[in-house]
Amino acid sequence: MFHQVLTPIGGSLGLSFIIGALPIIVVLVLLGVLRRPGWQAALAGLIVGILVAIIGWHVPAGIALNAAVAGGVFALWPIMWIVVAALTIYNIAIVSGRFDAFRDWILDHLPDDKRVVLVVLGFCFGALLEGIAGFGTPVAIISSVLIMIGWAPLEALTYTLIFDTAPVAFGALGVPVTVLGTVTHLHDVTLGQMVGRQLPLFAFFLPFYVTFVFGGMRSLRALAPFLFVAGGSFAVTQFITSNFIDYRLTDVLASLVSLILSIGFLQVWRPAPDPLYAMKHLDAAQGRLSKIAGWQGWLPWALVSAVVIIWTSFKIFAIGENKIPWPGLNHAVFITLYNKPYAAVWDFQPLATGTAIFVSAVLTALILRVSLKDFISCFLRTFVQLRFAIITVAFIIALAYVMNYGGMTYTLGKGVASLGGILFPLASAFLGWIAVFLSGSDTSGNALFGNLQVVAANQLNLNPVLFAATNSSGGVMGKMISPQNISTGVSVTDLVGQEGRVFSRTFKHSVFLTLLVGILALLQQYVLPWMIPGH
Repeated sequence: MFHQVLTPIGGSLGLSFIIGALPIIVVLVLLGVLRRPGWQAALAGLIVGILVAIIGWHVPAGIALNAAVAGGVFALWPIMWIVVAALTIYNIAIVSGRFDAFRDWILDHLPDDKRVVLVVLGFCFGALLEGIAGFGTPVAIISSVLIMIGWAPLEALTYTLIFDTAPVAFGALGVPVTVLGTVTHLHDVTLGQMVGRQLPLFAFFLPFYVTFVFGGMRSLRALAPFLFVAGGSFAVTQFITSNFIDYRLTDVLASLVSLILSIGFLQVWRPAPDPLYAMKHLDAAQGRLSKIAGWQGWLPWALVSAVVIIWTSFKIFAIGENKIPWPGLNHAVFITLYNKPYAAVWDFQPLATGTAIFVSAVLTALILRVSLKDFISCFLRTFVQLRFAIITVAFIIALAYVMNYGGMTYTLGKGVASLGGILFPLASAFLGWIAVFLSGSDTSGNALFGNLQVVAANQLNLNPVLFAATNSSGGVMGKMISPQNISTGVSVTDLVGQEGRVFSRTFKHSVFLTLLVGILALLQQYVLPWMIPGH
């Protein structure tokens, strides 16, 4: 059994931290500075990660390579299966004319204002898609709609990625919180309440923030009442559901309430027309894109929402589940930091969430009378669109596995946790941020660093519930720069291979928002302890 070494570089935690961070730095530089395609950045990071693991952390080459393969397989199933299934529905909507009908419904029922549509789709509707599918799917679908109504692809992707934060911690019917409770041995309901006392503040703030970034103070003043309704209704519902109803329903209820109230409010109040942000004139020559009633554009998304909720509620995903110990890796590594063997079990669920979404795709095709030939064509087209995204995600998750099993991740975690005192709340948020940047998933980020946050908090006499939740809340701000999320988002645009341009646009917002999460955690620990459940 290989025992992980926490300070392999000269016995120094500081030096080991720097060397252990090299794979992450390589990915960040290639994406953000050199603006290389996502798959190239992820591959380079993986190569550096394997070399650092073998040479610096003395990981046996077989274990390092085996971990990379295990990560790649996990990336394909269940992660990319979810994305493939969701984008198959997107392609069916296009072939059946429902995507054009959806676009027409937007132009007919919402103000002729790109800013308003951005909030309704990117924030309200995107949160619903995040709660159902996640893994970049909301970014791909929402940005496609925005592009159809006149948005530049880079802008559409940038702002959709920023919005894809507040709902992430409760995505997939609360799985990130459930996993956080499992790895920390803290009550998941209490953790859901704590996350629900952090993210609603950002949910309220985000529509204002994105509108300001896009249109400045002029837009902020023009849209203030609407932004208050959109952000306020989401935030209040998110808080009430996570604290008093059931955290598993948080995303679904918050997004639906916000979507309904926002659209309803726009029927009685609209911003003054502003030609600078008009969208209809961009397509005036085309007129309506579809002869199908606009409301039918909602059918594919309403159907997949219903199927996934039923699928999860009745735990259909657990039927036929098979937990497969990974040969040569399961319990082959000892986690020195936690003083326990490292399990490597591939939880293969043939009826996982991706399958539920694929069933929704089949039902959608049947209801909309899409031919078998067109259905197969949509399915195959999805793979073509996602070919680079699939490779990118496989490489980046492989890197995460190498760093996990090699021990570099735990060196980074110990280094951040060692800051202690007043710096730890800030570091806590960025620890979750790093984990989600690597894995692309708040669930994986919680599994990786959730318990470390609790251990460090107990050592520093800080509240463990607060910092377990901060790992999740800080992690969601890393979604907008995750190569996995970005590569999936660009897959349906003409920016494939230009993930670095998107990354450079979202990076500063990601860092700023994560810093705010850290400041909030600092205040909740030392100034506002009454916000912590059970305090």
